[in-house]
Amino acid sequence: MTTGIELISKERERQINKEGWTKEHDAEHCFGELANAAACYAMTDFYKNRDMVSIWCEDGTTRRVPVMWPWDGQWWKPTQNDRIKELVKAGALIAAEIDRLLAQKDKDELAKKVSKPQGMNDKQYDIMLKHLQDQIEKNDVRKDQITS
Repeated sequence: MTTGIELISKERERQINKEGWTKEHDAEHCFGELANAAACYAMTDFYKNRDMVSIWCEDGTTRRVPVMWPWDGQWWKPTQNDRIKELVKAGALIAAEIDRLLAQKDKDELAKKVSKPQGMNDKQYDIMLKHLQDQIEKNDVRKDQITS
């Protein structure tokens, strides 16, 4: 029997590999969008708990989406009559949000260790921190090797 965690892991892999929702993309959603989307899928609609609203979509159509749905209506893809699939989507979105928060925490900790060099602008500094994070993830650099 396949477990819930296995299903969630497969869905997260699909989101990354098929949909292109990488950690870099997820990092752009810094206002809780991933968690809110997960909540929309996790909420049961048994008693019509999902308060729905009609919104205009980018493609010019109108769709009904949950009130707290954070994105364009075209991305709301409920799976009627398959509660497990909806919970798997919710779990994968939660995993993405956790990964995003962990990456942000690592970046914040790195920023405390590595001060911005004089004359470097914020964008250059962010690029430098991202490069250092990548090197740490690839194990080319250990965190204890980094000093200001």
